Amino acid sequence: MTDISTNITDIKASIAAMCKHTGTGNTAPNLIAVSKRQPQEKIDLALKAGQRVFGENKVQEAFEHWGENRKHYDDLELHLIGSLQTNKAKDAVQLFDCIQTLDRIKLARTLAKEIEKQNKPIQLFIQVNTGDEPQKGGCLLSGLETLINESKDLGLNIVGLMCIPPVEDDPSLHFALLKKLAKRYDLPKLSMGMSNDYALAASMGATDIRVGTAIFGAREN
Repeated sequence: MTDISTNITDIKASIAAMCKHTGTGNTAPNLIAVSKRQPQEKIDLALKAGQRVFGENKVQEAFEHWGENRKHYDDLELHLIGSLQTNKAKDAVQLFDCIQTLDRIKLARTLAKEIEKQNKPIQLFIQVNTGDEPQKGGCLLSGLETLINESKDLGLNIVGLMCIPPVEDDPSLHFALLKKLAKRYDLPKLSMGMSNDYALAASMGATDIRVGTAIFGAREN
């Protein structure tokens, strides 16, 4: 079994050291343990190690992982980091504390209604398709300003931007662009970086870093 506790400690130490070395001003970015498609025993080991922030890709699987666990951990923080369909908005608002994949106005309107109906504050990131990839979710650069403004007009709590760079590209170019955009629109949070580039993301000002394989080991399926 992967030593999950050691992995979490080592990753946090690496992130903190990189932030200190590069002077980002943020010595402790939010480490999000990506628990999608992980067996419950590995998730339990992460919880035992003190990890309390987790990311999930699918609403249904997230309920399977956290429906009961949520009751036992008052300090648990759950992030939806996968694409969200409008018909899953009700369940997403019910379970998650943060949704990082807002990418279109139709979803913004649906989320606004659900948040009001459930009277539950939710932090939201707008996912930006920085690589302009047609097969990938995320708001195109040309529509970002409109989506930010219309989402805020709906009363949504837009706290930051998120991106997933194209696999074949240098991620630093996309991280730099995301940081520039967040500054332009006065958004304090940047969700960027995964298992293979979390140190780079930390050095470039990430406030939220999504790490799966480096914590849990390779997924079994």
